[in-house]
Amino acid sequence: MLRHISEDVRVNIKDRLRDVRHVIRQGRHDSADKGNVWREVTRYLPPLPVKGAEGILSHAVSAVDDALSIVESVVRPARGAGAGSAMPAGLRAYFPVGAIQRPTAEAERRFRRDMYHLAKAVLAGLPVEAERIHEASFAAVHDAMVERHATTLSPLHEKVDQAGEVEPVAAVCAALLVELLNHRPIRFAETARRASRLDVPGDLDIRCLAPMALMCGLATLANDEAPDPDLVEIAILATDARHERFVLALCASDPVPELSKIYASLLTHLP
Repeated sequence: MLRHISEDVRVNIKDRLRDVRHVIRQGRHDSADKGNVWREVTRYLPPLPVKGAEGILSHAVSAVDDALSIVESVVRPARGAGAGSAMPAGLRAYFPVGAIQRPTAEAERRFRRDMYHLAKAVLAGLPVEAERIHEASFAAVHDAMVERHATTLSPLHEKVDQAGEVEPVAAVCAALLVELLNHRPIRFAETARRASRLDVPGDLDIRCLAPMALMCGLATLANDEAPDPDLVEIAILATDARHERFVLALCASDPVPELSKIYASLLTHLP
């Protein structure tokens, strides 16, 4: 059935299903958030007729969650190794020649799927719990890049030597981070934000999204070379070490030039 509806509708359906799965996980009998979940669920309902019914229901939810986990463990390998790859393609693959003026569905689809798996890999590397990732937000980021940053994307396709590639790639990484932060594709629970112990609003988003943009830049400069298997860890450590610089750059009236300097430095010195 999903094959016969539009790509946008299909992506939004998947996001809503992920939201439902998130609620199911929170409603487990062994979840720290189960009390808040059940209070929200029963808010507009009459009192449950059986004493202890909430406990029975939470155990039933746990059984459903376990069954879904088993199904996921079977389905994921069947999709093929490439479906869950956390290695990004280069920025030219996401914004190919001609696509800047006329975006292609294939480029947008590849960007959306790669960013989704990249986000999961980064979150696993931090780690951060209780997160939700919305694919539709990544699609919106791709649209925003094409509409608002066409002049930044164009130099990607100019013929320059390897040293001359760094600045245009860094500029696209900077613009990409700005749009990722604008659209917030990763949604964190309040408990995750408190656990991060970060004081500046948006810090947790920066920690997760800045390495994603860096990985796209590194993949672009690598051309056809095999990606470093430690790429996720390298990107997280490198951006975390410059976290304060990222925060200051994002406070500028025009953050893209300031962010470009940070990414240019990272792209120059990292493998």
